[in-house]
Amino acid sequence: MRVPSDTDQFRRFISSEAGQLNDIADAARAGGCIHHRFSVGDGYVLVVDEWESAEAFQRFFQGNDQLPGVMRASGAQGEPEFEFTEAVESPDQF
Repeated sequence: MRVPSDTDQFRRFISSEAGQLNDIADAARAGGCIHHRFSVGDGYVLVVDEWESAEAFQRFFQGNDQLPGVMRASGAQGEPEFEFTEAVESPDQF
């Protein structure tokens, strides 16, 4: 997921709001999230997750009432863009 964002605000948020982020992470794990990571680009935040299925992610994203407020508070400045891909095994992965 790619979200146009104020990345300075995002960095401040993740430094100061560990409790909120951990609550969401717990809910995500319970909903089928296997791995989660943030990345910051030029004017956007990238969320890289591995889920049991795209449907499990969509249920979580649409059903978690905390997410819209956390996204606003963390600097989101527009609608997220979603891309779903399939992870594949390769000899060079680590």
